[in-house]
Amino acid sequence: MQEITQKARQIRDVIRYLKAFKNAVTVIYIDEEIINSPMLPSHIRDISLIHESGINVVIVPGCRKRINEILSQADISWSIKNGIRIASPESMPLIKMAAFDVSNTIMNALAGEKKSAVIGNWVKARGIGVIDGIDYGTTGQIESIATDSIKEILHDGFIPILPCIGWSATGKPYNVSTLTLATEIAKNLKADKLFYILPDTEISPDTFKIPSEIILTSDNNIPAMNIEELSALIALNKDSVVKTTGEASNITKQEKLMALFKLAKDACSNDVSRVHILDGSIDGILPCEIFSSIGSGTMIYNDEYSGFRAMTLNDISSVLSLMDPFVKKGILLPRTKASFADKFEEYVVYQVDGGIHACASLHDYDGKQAEIAGVAVDESYSKLGIGVKLMNYLLVKAKEKGLESVFVLTTQTADWFEKIGFKADSIESIPEERKKIWTPERNSKVLRIKV
Repeated sequence: MQEITQKARQIRDVIRYLKAFKNAVTVIYIDEEIINSPMLPSHIRDISLIHESGINVVIVPGCRKRINEILSQADISWSIKNGIRIASPESMPLIKMAAFDVSNTIMNALAGEKKSAVIGNWVKARGIGVIDGIDYGTTGQIESIATDSIKEILHDGFIPILPCIGWSATGKPYNVSTLTLATEIAKNLKADKLFYILPDTEISPDTFKIPSEIILTSDNNIPAMNIEELSALIALNKDSVVKTTGEASNITKQEKLMALFKLAKDACSNDVSRVHILDGSIDGILPCEIFSSIGSGTMIYNDEYSGFRAMTLNDISSVLSLMDPFVKKGILLPRTKASFADKFEEYVVYQVDGGIHACASLHDYDGKQAEIAGVAVDESYSKLGIGVKLMNYLLVKAKEKGLESVFVLTTQTADWFEKIGFKADSIESIPEERKKIWTPERNSKVLRIKV
C-alpha cells in the first residue's frame, strides 16, 4: 500500500511538471564524451519524448574531440591557452566541418526518433584577437544570436541544433566555445531550463568544500542550490581549485565544474530560471530531472523553487495525503478536512514547485509554551534533512513570538527529537488544556526544548 502511495506521488509530480513546463524553452548542451558513448541513443530518445510532451528543445553539441581528430588527420597543429584552442587560419574549414559533422550526428539520431531538426548559422561572432600578446586567431567570441529566427523554428515544431561556429558581419567563420554558446542561447531565449549533460559531474564533499547552508542527499550530493548558495560554493573553493595549462583533456574535474558553476550563475542572473548539471552516463537522467521534484542531478535556480510557507486551505488534501503513512504507522493521530478547517493557519508546509513535502503546526497555548504537532516529512525528503530544517524554522517562529519553550508529544520518534535538542519532560508540565486530550492508552512521551 505504501509503495502505491509513493508511486502516486511520483505520478502527481510528473503531471504537475507537464502542466508547468508546457511550451517551456529548454536548451541542452551535450558533451562530446556523451555523444561518443553508447548512452547517446537513450538521451536522444528521452529528448524526443520531452519534445513530444510540449517542451521546446534547443541542442548545442560539444565537438572538441571531433575537431581534434580532423585536425590531427590533416597534420595541422594547434595549442590550448587559457582553455581556448589556438589554431592557424587554414584550420578553420576543418574546424567548421567537424562542428557540422557532430551536429549532423545529433540530427540523424533525432531523425531515427522521427523528430525534425534544423542546423543553422544563427550566431554572430568576432575574433578574440590578441590578448596579453597571445593571438587567438580563429577563435571568436559571441556578439549576438538570431533569437527571433530560433523562436520561429521552435514555433514550427523543429529542434534547432547549433554548431560551435559563429560568423562575422562579413561572413568570416570563428570557432566559439560550445558551453558558452549554450549559456548565451539560454540567456537570449530567456529559457526556462538549461541543461549541461556531461560525464562525471559529482558535486560532493569529496570534490569540493560545501557551505553548511547547502542541503546534501544521503549520497552526499547536492540536489539543488540557489544563486546565493552557488556563490558561496564558488567563493569557498576559489583558492583550492588548481588551474592547469595545456591540453583541455588535462583539466581537472574540479576546474571543469567550477567553470560550469560560473556559467550557471551567469545564466541564472540573466533570466534563465533554472540550470541543471547532469551526469550523462546515467540512463534516464534527463526526464527524471525534469519531471520529479528532487531530480537526479544538481539544479541551480533563481526562482521560488522551494521553501517554507504558511499552509492554505488548498493544501489540506495534500497534507492529509502526506500524513497518511504516519497515521497508519500510529505515529500521528488521524485528521480530517474538517479538523484542519479551524487550525490550518497554525501549520507551515515545505513546498517544492507547488508540491507539499513536509508539514507541522505550532500551537501557542499561553504565551509561554507552544506545541509542535502534526510533523510529517515525505520519505524522499527526510534524507535531505528537511525535517530538521522544519523544526528549526518553527523554533525560530516560537522565539519571535516571545515563547519560553516548545514541547512535543510522541510515541515513536523520541530519539529523533532528542537528537535535535529536545529533552524528556513530565506530562504535568504541559498546559491543562492539552492534558485533557492526552490518554494513558496512547501514552505519548513529552519532550521539551527552550527557545
